[in-house]
Amino acid sequence: MNNLLKRDVKYIDEKYRLGDGIISDDAFKQLEKLFIPVDTECDYFNQKNNRLLPKLAKENYKDFLGSLFTKTRLSIQPKIDGCAIAIRYINGKFNKAITKKGFDVSSKIKQIKNVPDCIPIKRDFQIRGELYSTNEVAGISQRIARKYLNDNKGIGASLSFCCFQILNGRLNQYETLNYLKKCGFSTPQSYFTNITSEIEIFKKNWLERKIFAKYPTDGIVIKINSRKLQLSREKSLSQNNEWQYAIEK
Repeated sequence: MNNLLKRDVKYIDEKYRLGDGIISDDAFKQLEKLFIPVDTECDYFNQKNNRLLPKLAKENYKDFLGSLFTKTRLSIQPKIDGCAIAIRYINGKFNKAITKKGFDVSSKIKQIKNVPDCIPIKRDFQIRGELYSTNEVAGISQRIARKYLNDNKGIGASLSFCCFQILNGRLNQYETLNYLKKCGFSTPQSYFTNITSEIEIFKKNWLERKIFAKYPTDGIVIKINSRKLQLSREKSLSQNNEWQYAIEK
């Protein structure tokens, strides 16, 4: 993309979020379509690909932190204990929802109140999040979500969907969360830092329920913010090829 266009879209977006929009919503959406690149090779909904939703690494997160470049920007998010769900939208309309193993749960997910039926994106748009039970603790939340998905007569009134990733997107974590919010999704409370030593502080604050207390969590998740670095690690053959890690008790 032209660097000047990219700069202008970011400036307009910042003005919009400050309540000082300088162009119409329709005009901004047209610009934003140019700004949101999509990875057309990433498709978890094509059964021929036989792709499963990626798992979080859980061991040796300190080695992971030690492998990062100095001042690598990281996001810190809650590790919500529920069921991983991916949803596909085509031409702005809800198309399909699958579990991490690829099972179709579209009819169930369409009943969740905070899952949009339509979004303002006229393309193939694939997102990932967590289905969880509100006002429950970790463990129980996951059991309730799993039972709902497996029970033909279940009602998901107590369940919520938290969206945190565009599977076929090319945005960084910060931009991804902002864009998902604009599309009508609930996103996780998140923090950002480029000081790896602060991760232990975030872990301590989580254990003391000073952060992420409104979610049923069994840990926190640290993610590399840069999509470029994420993709670089995904394609790397070295042992340090993960870009997101779960930190548990």
